[in-house]
This record gives sequence, structure tokens and C-alpha cells, in this order.
Amino acid sequence: MDVGELLNYQPDRGAKRLRDDDDDDDDDHRSKKVGRELARCLERDDGEDSSGDRKRILEKLMDDDEDADDQEGEPVDESSVKKMILTFEKRSYKNQELRIKFPDTPGRFMETELDLNDIIQEMHVIATMPDLYHLLVELNAVHSLLGLLSHDNTDIAIAVVDLLQELTDIDTLHESEEGAEVLIDSLLEGQVVALLVQNMERLDEQVKEEADGVYNTLAIIENMAEFRPGLCTEAAQQGLMQWLLKRIKAKIPFDANKLYCSEILAILLQNNDSTRELLGELDGIDVLLQQLSVFKRHNPATAEEQEMMENLFDALCSCLMLAANRDRFLRGEGLQLMNLMLREKKMSRTSALKVLDHGMIGPEGSDNCHKFVDILGLRTIFPLFMKTPKKMKKAGRVDKEHEEHVCSIIASCLRNLKAQQRTRLLSKFTENDCEKVDRLMELHFKYLEAVQLADKRIEGEKHDMVKRGEILDDVMEDEFYLRRLDAGLFVLQLLCYIMVEISNSGISQLQQRVHQILNLRGGSVKVVRHIMREYAENIGDGKSEEFKESEQKRIMDLLENF
Repeated sequence: MDVGELLNYQPDRGAKRLRDDDDDDDDDHRSKKVGRELARCLERDDGEDSSGDRKRILEKLMDDDEDADDQEGEPVDESSVKKMILTFEKRSYKNQELRIKFPDTPGRFMETELDLNDIIQEMHVIATMPDLYHLLVELNAVHSLLGLLSHDNTDIAIAVVDLLQELTDIDTLHESEEGAEVLIDSLLEGQVVALLVQNMERLDEQVKEEADGVYNTLAIIENMAEFRPGLCTEAAQQGLMQWLLKRIKAKIPFDANKLYCSEILAILLQNNDSTRELLGELDGIDVLLQQLSVFKRHNPATAEEQEMMENLFDALCSCLMLAANRDRFLRGEGLQLMNLMLREKKMSRTSALKVLDHGMIGPEGSDNCHKFVDILGLRTIFPLFMKTPKKMKKAGRVDKEHEEHVCSIIASCLRNLKAQQRTRLLSKFTENDCEKVDRLMELHFKYLEAVQLADKRIEGEKHDMVKRGEILDDVMEDEFYLRRLDAGLFVLQLLCYIMVEISNSGISQLQQRVHQILNLRGGSVKVVRHIMREYAENIGDGKSEEFKESEQKRIMDLLENF
């Protein structure tokens, strides 16, 4: 009986959670994996004749299908789950005991390893009964499972990961909120993320089973983060952020795991200044810029690679919400990279525009605004202002997003630029007989019409609600406001801001052109002032009261002279 027979035998264990790129007919390798690991140990074990052990293990593997069929008929209830957990604890202890007693003689503990693997597979049935999750905690099974994540046999650790992934499946967690809370609390108390990261560090992704283990580990983290978003900070600090950045920049071909890493990174950074700060301290801005630089002259090769690119752009935008990261972005020549992407006209152009918007907005973006002018960014941004690219026009909604980002960048420059750079910006509006002012007014009336149409519909709905005796609560008011934003309210506000800023520039040519077109198109200074007052009321959200008040005063002063 040789090792090859051990490796070739594969009992039917049912379907495993598959990655997207796995074939449908991909059988479960769990028992085979454990046998593979033990066979490697046996090959190394030349201290004694282990042929009897090999024969015994092969016979045990061949009995697995029969045992699985017998267990399928057993009902799953509290009693059977308790029995299962007790068996798991016994087998785990027995395996640990023999490994300590005979560390150099794999033949003495290999059978217990297969027994342990078998009971871990059987425990997958608990995932169908989330209301019994409390038993896993009460009987200390969660603690034991977490301990096995550092098991010497990585296949056992991967089997535990597979089980945890199924137990934390987000749909299953929502079936029993109470059971889910107990399980997640226990996992977090046991430092699950730190243990999962340590396990991933030792896995070799060149081996398919171990690559699957990494994928399922990321799935556990995603499940827990979706169920309890507050754990993102703790997870990032337990080594996950560092591991993700290391994995993303690893020089290996693109695969499903790299895509998943980019997705988890974007999730960690969402609405979380702590994780944004941590990423900045770990030189994560440079990592993101290096990975994105590939796409400045080349489009992603597949839809999956495009999704990864978008995830990395989203992560970068999130990071730029933190002032300290804007300095890192500036020092890392992020502006130059985004400017190149705008010029190259590849898929990355739309997202590069969004990154520039995030990096230049508000007073924290002042240095980036000045640098943008210095690197001749105005030559790049104004052609995009003058004409929305054809691909954007076909996309409809993307058209509005493109115009919003371009207008926001120009508005940020008008807000932040001083001295020579501001003069260069204003001179752009006077070029070619003020053609950019004409375009500004064209966009103004386009969005004014869309917002006025939305306002008319909303007023009609409010009137109908009053007639029916319905109360207009805050939820409905928020919904109506979102519909106005969707119609282009924010873009309209930006356009009005640009209009007021250039009219107050001291260049009479610009002020005259703005008022001339307003009069020709039947526009109204009163309407512009009303829009700007609404803009001023909402400005500075999330900022200090001091900033909010000073900015509102500045806008009101501009309106006085409009």
C-alpha cells in the first residue's frame, strides 16, 4: 500500500462553497487534503515501518462514504449538536495529545487527524440551525475551533476556515439574530481576525486548496463586517490591513483572491477615519498608487480586473477624506498620475476624475489645487468641462457624475487658489471670447430645468399628500431631497458657485458675460441667489462650526456683489 493510493482516493463529501472561477463538477477535497498532508509526513518518517499505518488510514478513508450516508438520516436537534460538539472536543484533545507525545512519528497521530477532520465536516450541519449557535459558545467549541487555526497541519486549519465561513454566512446570520450575536461576540473575543491573518500568512496560494482557504478566510471577514460594521477598526488593527496591502502589491498574476482583497480593503475604509489613518501610516497610499499606475495606459484585461481597479479607486477616494492622507497623496505624486490618466483616455479616466475631486475639495485640498495648476492640470480639466466625452453621454447617469466631478474640481480651485495660480485659472474663462463662460451658462440652464421639473413633481406629490390627510415626516422630506439631488441639484449649486466666483473676480468681462447670457435666456439673478443660499445652508457638513460659519459668510459676501 503506497502513498499514491492515499493521495488518489477521494471520498464523496458533498459540495463545498466554491469560488466563482471553480468548475461546477469540482469535488470536495477535504479528506483527500488531510490524507495528502499526512502522506507527506509519512514519506518523511523513515524511523519505523509505517506500512500498517498506511493500510489502516486507507481503509478508514474508504469507510467515510458509508458513514456519511448513515449520518444523513439523523435529525439535527439540540441533543445531536451537543453530542457532535462533545465528539469534536474529544477528537481534538486526542489529536493534540498524540502530536505532543509522538511529534516525530506521524503514523501514531495520523488516524486521529482524519477523525478530527471528519467531525469538522460533520459540524457543517450546525450552519443550518443558527438558533443553536449558542451551544458552540456554551460548550467552548468556538474557542477550540479558533485554536485549530494554528494547527500544524494546514489542512485542518483550512477545514476550520471552511466551517467558520459557512457558520458566518450572512443569510444564515440573519435567520437568527440572537444566535448570530452570540457567535460573533465569541469569535471577536477570541481574536478571530488576528488568528485568521496568522493562518493566511503561512498558506501557499500556489496550492489550490490553500488559495481556497485564503478566499474563504476573506469571506468570513466580509460576513462579519456586513453583520457588524463596527468591527472594521478592530479587524484592521489586528494585522488585516497590513496583510491586505502586502497581498495586493504582491507580484503574482491577477486572481480571484486579489480581487477579493481589494473589495475587503474598500469595505474597511468606508466611513472609517481610524482605518484610513492606519492605511496612511502603513504607506498604503503609495501601494494604491503603484497598483493603479498599471491602468494609466492599459485597460483592465477582464471584467474582474476592472472591478478590482474600481475597488482600489474607491479605497483611494475613501482615504482622501482624511487630511493627512492628502499630503501623502501629494508627496506620492498622485496628482501627476491622475492627470496622466485623464489625458490617456482609458477606462481609468472616470475614476481618476473622482479621485482628483476628493483630493482637492475643501480647505484641506489647497496644496493639491496649487500643485494641480503647476503640473498644467488646467489644460486637462477644461477640455473635459467644455465637452463631455461621447462614451459618457451614452451612459446617461455617468454623464451627470462626470460633469459633477469636473465642476467640483473647478469650484475647489476657485475656492483654494491664490496669487498667480488663481490668475491662471481665471484667464482660462476669458480665452476664445469667453467660450468657457458660455459653456458654464449652458450647463446652468440644463440643470436648472431638470431640478425645476423635479421640484414641480415633488410639490404635486406634497399637495396630494395633504389632500389625503397624510403627514409629511422627516423620512419623506429626506426622500424628496434625494430626488432633487438625483435630478442634479448639487451640480446646479456648483455651477452657480463658479458663476458667482468669476463674477466677483474683478474681471468685468466675465461678470458682463454672465449677466448678458442670464438676460438673453430669461434667467434670474434672484434664482441664482436662492440656489446659493440653499448651498450655503448645507455647506460644511461634518466640519467644525467655525469653518461652517466662516464659509457661509464668505458665500453671502460674494452674493452681495453678484
